[in-house]
Amino acid sequence: MIADDTAIEVEGVYKDFVLPHEKVGSVKGVFTGMFRHATSKKEKQHALKDISFEIKQGEFFGIVGRNGSGKSTLLKILANIYQPTKGKISTYGKLVPFIELGVGFNPELTGHDNVYLNGAMLGFSVKEVAAMYDEIVAFAELERFMDQKLKNYSSGMQVRLAFSLAVRAKADILLVDEVLAVGDADFQSKCFSYFKQLKHQKKTVVFVSHDMNAIREYCDRALLIDNSKVLTLDLPHKVAGEYTKLFIQPGQSKVTDHSDQDRWGNGFAKAVKPRVEVINDGDEVVLEFFIDCTQKIEDPVVGYYFMNEQGQQICGTNTQVLELKLEPFEAKKRYCARFSMKNIFSDGKYNVTLAILSNSGSITSDWWVNPVEVSIQRAQHVSYLVDVPVEAKIGEYNK
Repeated sequence: MIADDTAIEVEGVYKDFVLPHEKVGSVKGVFTGMFRHATSKKEKQHALKDISFEIKQGEFFGIVGRNGSGKSTLLKILANIYQPTKGKISTYGKLVPFIELGVGFNPELTGHDNVYLNGAMLGFSVKEVAAMYDEIVAFAELERFMDQKLKNYSSGMQVRLAFSLAVRAKADILLVDEVLAVGDADFQSKCFSYFKQLKHQKKTVVFVSHDMNAIREYCDRALLIDNSKVLTLDLPHKVAGEYTKLFIQPGQSKVTDHSDQDRWGNGFAKAVKPRVEVINDGDEVVLEFFIDCTQKIEDPVVGYYFMNEQGQQICGTNTQVLELKLEPFEAKKRYCARFSMKNIFSDGKYNVTLAILSNSGSITSDWWVNPVEVSIQRAQHVSYLVDVPVEAKIGEYNK
């Protein structure tokens, strides 16, 4: 029995595609091939396998997965573009897909004329489009460009105009693919603010994205698809963590660059085999690498810093700052450097830069940018660069 607050129900949905492998090499083959369909070699691709879930009215529901996992196929089935091979989709309310924004735009017409053209395709009268024209243009931030032909617009400008038009359509359910990735950060923020307004109106938004920060921030629940099946359906931060695990296991580092492209120094000493590991149930991060010396180094200094995916330096230090006095490194010997630190990192991917200096830091022997990458995952996501351990005490105050 369907609950009164259900917006979408998906029951045991399968989707198969048939991929023919027979090659046609002539015009004659096109016609004679009509009679060989029954015996020609074909491969069946299982895009979706036994997908079931329910979305409530007013939910901001995320769908995530790696490329080829089946998430876009699922969205197109929800949009009634594809029909399932088996299973059932039930939607309750008017649904508008934001999958291919701008379909129906005429590149030879101006932005102004395309607003009226696309408005008519969405079912608005000329009078209705005229009444909301200024609002459409202001939302898209294209006031100075409406008299230009659409072929002179960038892809981002076209998406902004199409989105601004599409959100005016009266809908109970909105299906949004990663079309907003084309817009800049300010425009994306404006779109998500609009979606939040829709939630208060009990409108439902289904959002497909690779951006885990957006999934965490805006979604009420999220679905992770992998290998055409539902892997997990849970709270956004938990699904985002499972999604990240598909690419690199937590606490395991990987070498990202064996070349010397982003490396410099006199070469008297070089870092070798760097690795990063998260240990002690995620409480500690250890950076370790070897140092191979070709020349004797007086007053050596060894250090590092961590950088996040946005290029921000998160933390770092060196033996000089730590007041760790090192004996000279002898030629033709190998040394081991190990730095252990409290895991204060927020979840995400980090690159590490290594440094080996001599003469108390005045001469660079080896400066190696981003030779190793590590994925950090926290049980609970924080929106800040670091997750500092905090003890809190709050109680009644009595003088």
